[in-house]
Amino acid sequence: MSVDPVVRSEITGVVLAGGRATRMGGEDKGLLRVAGRPMVEHVLRILRPQVSELLINANRNLERYREFGVTVVSDFIEGYCGPLAGMASAMKVARTAYVLTAPCDSPFLSEDLAARLHRGLVRDGARIAVADSGARLEPVFALVDRSLLPSLLAYLESGERKIDRWYAQHPMTRVDFSDEPGMFSNLNTPQELAAAEAMLHTRAAASGRTGGE
Repeated sequence: MSVDPVVRSEITGVVLAGGRATRMGGEDKGLLRVAGRPMVEHVLRILRPQVSELLINANRNLERYREFGVTVVSDFIEGYCGPLAGMASAMKVARTAYVLTAPCDSPFLSEDLAARLHRGLVRDGARIAVADSGARLEPVFALVDRSLLPSLLAYLESGERKIDRWYAQHPMTRVDFSDEPGMFSNLNTPQELAAAEAMLHTRAAASGRTGGE
C-alpha cells in the first residue's frame, strides 16, 4: 500500500533513539550495526518514502546521528523521560499535521506503516492511531495529530510519563499489524541482534542487494 502524496506531505517521521538502552548494557542501540549498517539507518531507509520529513530524537551521540543527514532533536525534558518526551520534542519541531513514530531498533519496519495508520485514523475519526501486533498494543509505533501537542506538554509537565495513559485521554484507534510480527521484535541482546542480522541478510539476498551496500 503506497502512501498518497497528499497524505505523505502531512506526515513527519520520527525515529525514537533517545532511551538509555539499559537492557543492551547502555549501548546506543540505534548505532549498533546490523547487516553492515547502523540500525537507525535501516529504519530511516524504510520511513523515508512514507513521510515528507525525517527527524531523529536522540539524547547522546548527537553528532553521529546528524551524519545521517536528518534533523536531530533532543528531549526538552532532562533525565531520559521516555518515548512521550521524545514524541513531544519532535512535535515541537515538526511542521506537518501528523508525526509518525517508530523506535530506532525496528529494522523490519512495515513499508506501509504510514498508509495503514492514516487509513485507520480517518476511518475511525481518531487523533491517534497505534499499531497492534495482534497480541498487544505497540505504543511507540504511532501516528499522532500534532495539534495534541499542548495536551501532551501539560501531561508531561504534570509529571506523568505513561504513554498509554496519555493515549487514553484522546480518540485513539488500534490498527492491526498482526501480519507483520517481525516489526515488533525486541532487539535487546547480542543473540537477538545476530538473529536480526541473519534475517536481514536473507532478505537482502532475496532482493539482490547486500547489507553493506
